[in-house]
Amino acid sequence: MFSEALLCFGASSTSVDEHDNDADENSDKIYIDSIFPECKDVDECILNAANSIGLKEIPCYEVKMGEQCNWIKKAQESFHPVEVTKGLWIVPEWSTPPDVQATNIILNPGLAFGTGEHATTKLCLLLLQSLIKGGELFLDYGTGSGILGIAAIKFGAAMSVGVDIDPQAIKSAHQNAALNNIGPKKMKLHLVPDRTFPASMNERVDGIVEDLSSHEIRGISETEKYDVVIANILLNPLLQLADHIVSYAKPGAVVGISGILSEQLPHIINRYSEFLEDILLSEMDDWTCVSGTKKRAKEDH
Repeated sequence: MFSEALLCFGASSTSVDEHDNDADENSDKIYIDSIFPECKDVDECILNAANSIGLKEIPCYEVKMGEQCNWIKKAQESFHPVEVTKGLWIVPEWSTPPDVQATNIILNPGLAFGTGEHATTKLCLLLLQSLIKGGELFLDYGTGSGILGIAAIKFGAAMSVGVDIDPQAIKSAHQNAALNNIGPKKMKLHLVPDRTFPASMNERVDGIVEDLSSHEIRGISETEKYDVVIANILLNPLLQLADHIVSYAKPGAVVGISGILSEQLPHIINRYSEFLEDILLSEMDDWTCVSGTKKRAKEDH
């Protein structure tokens, strides 16, 4: 969970080891090796990550400076083509698609979360593939690298809308859409204020990097209702923002919730049962994706 949180709060990559090479192999400690961009405040990122999953104390850590070209190269070397399911591949920009006849999502994740290798992303891709029949409007709540929005268009959705609180994610998603020849009319991306996605997204954000000025930085209208909504984020915002996430779906539309460890499932089911019916679960590597149909309002008699 902490490794996932680090990625969400600024780490470019993380790797988890059950024991350190220099430590006692019988130790029950888990070691996480994370790479951060030099511009990131590592102390703040670690504090935010720990708070987001409810850790009572900050884990011990040390920070070492490395050459930028090394971590970029290291990140690229660790990202290979991934076959999500038969006929669906996630392919790094610097690789050749293993199957040119397949649906290939070309990706350069940069500093954003979502390479297709993680179980939560795979579960969302499989859910999305089963839901998109053609012509749907899709909302990607916490878009990261833009992988789900791109996939939705490739599966046949009429339009994808992605929102995120991280300017780097919006920049990355914008670039990845271009890599897949998806223009801004098909895939709209919105930066929203960092207040755990506020009740209204209709606000401009000041101080955004200039690279983002080429497309709109604004919220999405509360009146827009989507055929499919997926939120692949962390447990705490999933719980806090449940009504807000679901509010974007049409009555009868499917809402997918991911980023959940199997042991956290009861909290999610309890929270979302108020809004969703016909709830289904899919699992992979101790991670769970929950999906359900938005309840229709009961008519007054």
